[in-house]
Amino acid sequence: MTDADKLRLEAWLDANAPSVGSGPVSARVLSGGASNLVMAIRRDGPEVVLRRPPERPRPDSEKIISREARVLAALAGTDVPHPRFIACCEDPAVIGVRFYLMALVDGWLGHNDTVPAPFDRPGKDRRDIGFALVDGIARLANVDYRTVGLRGFGKPEGFLERQVERWRSQLASYAETENYPGREIPGLSYAADWLAANTPEASPAGIIHGDYSFANCLFERTVPARVAAMIDWELATVGDPLLDLGWVCYGFRGRDDPDPAGYFDATDFPYREELAEYYAERTGRPVEHLTYYMVLAQYKLAVIMERHYARFLSGRQAHAADSEKFVLRLAAKAGAMARAQG
Repeated sequence: MTDADKLRLEAWLDANAPSVGSGPVSARVLSGGASNLVMAIRRDGPEVVLRRPPERPRPDSEKIISREARVLAALAGTDVPHPRFIACCEDPAVIGVRFYLMALVDGWLGHNDTVPAPFDRPGKDRRDIGFALVDGIARLANVDYRTVGLRGFGKPEGFLERQVERWRSQLASYAETENYPGREIPGLSYAADWLAANTPEASPAGIIHGDYSFANCLFERTVPARVAAMIDWELATVGDPLLDLGWVCYGFRGRDDPDPAGYFDATDFPYREELAEYYAERTGRPVEHLTYYMVLAQYKLAVIMERHYARFLSGRQAHAADSEKFVLRLAAKAGAMARAQG
C-alpha cells in the first residue's frame, strides 16, 4: 500500500469506519493468497482486517469482495461464528480496488503446524475439533437466508442440477482466461457423468459457505473445541447446504474408507458417518445422499484448484505444486466413490 493509498484510506475511514480510530494508518500483510490479499490495519483504535483482491486479480475478484462483504453483514446477529463486518468500500479510487473491513478474530487456524495443546494429541479434545467444525455449518444451515437479507444472493432453484455444467464450463474457461493448455485428470469426467445421472432432490435452500474446511476455520483457544470464526467466504451462495457437509466430510475417514483424499491426517478424528449424524441431529436435514455431496465437493474443488495450477503454468501465480497433485487425488477419489455406487 503506497503512502498516497494510505492518505485516501484514512479519509475514507474517517467517514465510514470511525470505530477504527483516527490518525495515520499502519498496515501489515496477514496472507497473500491467490484469491485475496488480507491485511491488518491500525490507526489509534483496534487492529482490524482489510480484505481486498490479490495483486494479480482474477476477472471476478472485485465481484467476490462485494459478495463476501454482503454475506458477512447479513450474518450479524446470528449464532454463526464469523468475523464481525465493519464496512465495505465499492470505490476503487480509494486504494485501487474494492475492499472491506472486518474485525480481527483471535484464534488458531485449524489447518497448520501449530495446533495448540490439548488439541495436538489423540484423545477426546482432538476428536471434538471435528464435531466443532461441523457445528459451524450446522448453524449456518439453520439461518433463514430470506430473513437476513440474502434474497437474490444465489439461485437455489435447480442448484444441484446446474453444478456439473457450471464447473465443467469453469474448467473449460481456463484455456482463455489463464492460457491453460489442459491436461488429463483421471476420474474427473466419470465423476461428472455420475453426478449428472444421480442428482438427488435438494434439501431446503440455505446459505452455503462454499469452501469450508479446517483451512478456513479459526478455533477458540480454550477447551472444549469451539469455532471462533468461519473465514474466507468468497464462494458463499444460497443453495443446498448439504454441499458444505460433503465438503467437510470427504477429507475424513469413512468406516469402510480408511484412505480419504484429504489435506490432513484424519487418523485421530471422528469418522465421516459420525460427523454426518451430528449434522443431521442439529439441522434436521437428511444425510442419506452424503456420498453424492462428497463426490460433488471433490469434483468442484478439483476444478477450482486446477485454476491455481493453470495460473502457475502461465506465471501468474507461484507455489502451485501442491495444487497439481491435489487435483489428481481429488479427481481420482471422486471417480472411485462414484464407481463404488454403481
